[in-house]
Amino acid sequence: MRKGVEMKNQKSVQIENFVKELYEESVSGDVHKKSKLYQIAQRSNPEMSANQLNSMIYNLWNLEGTSRKGRGMFQIPEMSVFEDYLNSVSTSTTKKVKGEKVEMPKKTKGTKKVVDENQEMNYVPLVDKNYVKWGDYKTIEQVIKSRMFYPIFITGLSGNGKTMMVEQSCARNKRDMYRVNITCRTDEDDLLGGFRLVDGQTIWFDGPVVKAMKTGAVLLLDEIDLASDDIMCLQPILEGKGVFLKKINKFVEPSEGFQVFATANTKGQGDEHGKFVGTGFLNEAFLERFPVTVEQTYPKKAIEIKILTKYWESLETETPDDIEDMETLIDQLVTWAGITRTSYNEAVLSDLITTRRLVFIMKAYSIFGNIQKSIELNLNRFDDLTKMSFIDLFKKVSAIEDMQEDDVLKEEVTTVASFEEITE
Repeated sequence: MRKGVEMKNQKSVQIENFVKELYEESVSGDVHKKSKLYQIAQRSNPEMSANQLNSMIYNLWNLEGTSRKGRGMFQIPEMSVFEDYLNSVSTSTTKKVKGEKVEMPKKTKGTKKVVDENQEMNYVPLVDKNYVKWGDYKTIEQVIKSRMFYPIFITGLSGNGKTMMVEQSCARNKRDMYRVNITCRTDEDDLLGGFRLVDGQTIWFDGPVVKAMKTGAVLLLDEIDLASDDIMCLQPILEGKGVFLKKINKFVEPSEGFQVFATANTKGQGDEHGKFVGTGFLNEAFLERFPVTVEQTYPKKAIEIKILTKYWESLETETPDDIEDMETLIDQLVTWAGITRTSYNEAVLSDLITTRRLVFIMKAYSIFGNIQKSIELNLNRFDDLTKMSFIDLFKKVSAIEDMQEDDVLKEEVTTVASFEEITE
């Protein structure tokens, strides 16, 4: 019995020595190859056999709070993960002297990084089985599959699936994706990392950009045209050269597979439509570091019908009493949206119906069972004149099924003109 306790104590000491050595040259969040961990373990415990070293490493990385980043890649967890394990081993195998503590490397205030407990952005997105691949999806997926560094700027009007295209490509290829929603207040600390006050100590936390670099994940910079000049801190990263974290005096190189996508409603050269408040001009030097720009339009009619059809089927809702044929309704909604977009492009209307809003209408219809109410609720965000124009247009589209889109558009122009005469 005593021999078994001694073996457990010896194992605890071996792990303690390994952990001390590990944190002398690593910090939480770093990712090491298995061979690197072997080198550290052998320095700390020269007498351990290869099998013992292997067993120790894999036992430690089976603890809750640890993670592996691909085959043979191990992420260094927060130090407390190993401390808690060692404490639990020591208290269960030896009589602990009152006041005695397991000696662990001291955390230097403001110098050690810790893993952010909020792992929301560090994940493989869920696959949406109803997602329809269209547009430049194939282009995005080819880049993701290549695992080559090749930044892509994706531009297009709101609600046309820019973000979802990247998300679903990552989901289907089982790639971690960090999504960062950019605002005018997003600064260098938000992107690269900074010091945070935790339990009275100033501790460094990696930002999402650095996390994505270290783990070889996909970084999605959403609404990048809202950014301030602070976004220029990403320039060396967009060149694939890594970044120097000056606050902790450390250089971080990107791991294999790291990739950057940026989405925007403009091309970074101002808002020509006047609809996207807060967007501005991005520095030309910054934009030049994106070798490819993808222009995402709204889907063609057949594709949009397929999107709405699959979405409706996913809701598993019985067809409401006020509609006989769901296929006809979906066709009418898509035709209606298409005419608003044409009118918008020709400056006849100041707004349009997006693909996202059509999905919102379908969701409302599954709840309320009344298409008129569903449409009106979804149009309340527009000004009264635009809302009346949209409603009147849908009535025309749904009442005259055989009418060509061009004929409907002519009537819509007349309708908008009549509204303008009333308001003058």
